Amino acid sequence: MPYRGDNMLNVKRTNRSAVLRLLHEQPGLSRKRLAEQTHLTPAAITKITGELILEGLVREGVSLPSVGAGRREVSLEPDMHARCALGLLLNRGQALLSAVWLDGSVIFAEEQPMSTPAPADETLSQLCARLLQLAGENGLDTAHILGVGVALRGITDADGRVARNSFGTLAEQDYPLAERVEALTGLPVVMANNVRALFAAQMFFSGDQQHRSQFFLRCEYGIGGALSVNGRIWHGATEQCSEIGHIPVVKQNGKLCVCGKRGCLETVASPTAIREDAEALLSPERTPLLWDIHAARGGGSLALDEILEAAEKGDAAVAALVGRALTALSDALKALIYVIDPEKLVLYGQLFDDPWLLDQLREEMKTGMDAGHCVLPEVSPYNHRLENKAAPLLMVDAFFRAGGLPFTG
Repeated sequence: MPYRGDNMLNVKRTNRSAVLRLLHEQPGLSRKRLAEQTHLTPAAITKITGELILEGLVREGVSLPSVGAGRREVSLEPDMHARCALGLLLNRGQALLSAVWLDGSVIFAEEQPMSTPAPADETLSQLCARLLQLAGENGLDTAHILGVGVALRGITDADGRVARNSFGTLAEQDYPLAERVEALTGLPVVMANNVRALFAAQMFFSGDQQHRSQFFLRCEYGIGGALSVNGRIWHGATEQCSEIGHIPVVKQNGKLCVCGKRGCLETVASPTAIREDAEALLSPERTPLLWDIHAARGGGSLALDEILEAAEKGDAAVAALVGRALTALSDALKALIYVIDPEKLVLYGQLFDDPWLLDQLREEMKTGMDAGHCVLPEVSPYNHRLENKAAPLLMVDAFFRAGGLPFTG
């Protein structure tokens, strides 16, 4: 196997990254405490923090209470407004333009409609022009903008530069998306799958990197997943790790999936699939409770909460439909638990807003599981709150990984 050493620049990046991340998580630490927690020498900490102060990324705070004789310690505070990042979140039929400071606080966020599928060149020209306009309107200094994080529904290449298949978000496949955004904005770009970007944002705010392994499941339009190992998101050999939504669960006569196959989990258990199946059943004879609930709310498009309310109240056909969806989802998650043995299973998306459905899913997942593998899912404390942060935080995370040094991809 190949063996590689590390050069001094990478060592410097790693050490600076450790200091920046620690101050982000625990602002107010002194140089002495930083040395203790990073296991770096006091001299190394003094050099690193001196550089960070000169660069405007860190500033000295208050004097801390003295313990014994010697020089009083001074707290160090990261300047979270020293830099910012822009973001593009590209979903089917919609884009979200946003910007955040280094602590993830939102500077602006704006939704923009997209055609389905959207012509890539024309769409990105419009979106990038508007993104730069918003940055200017919000007084963001170009010199302090780290770059653009792009989160895309679908599959990217291993380098995070090419959108291989966006499942109908963009009209083109194998499109050089990162290069195009760089050309349009004049800024560096990092790109990732949208579910991985949401998961990275969750870890950024929760400090969950300490878990040896976690699985993040998102159910919104479809079903997506992301896996972390030792605090880093695992991509897989072909950048398709954790594509749980495209596990085949219907062997014959399955519905066509956006991925081109038939019978994927997403065609049975996603919010979109549940709504489509319920709409096909909707009638006063077959679904009397759902019919009444829907009529009482004024009709129109059938809503997911209407379907779940009818299922909970005992509308037999609707309860059976939801039951099939939960069984399929539960079986996929149980298989995943036995294979990867995660410490934590996190749920994200509108499907998990309903307490009754969540209880049903947890009960389903207990069936056939031994005590050693019974990892019950928990809803993300940031549910529905990460979309306007996920894309730009890709760039913030890259900046922290680089130790605050110029980002080179």
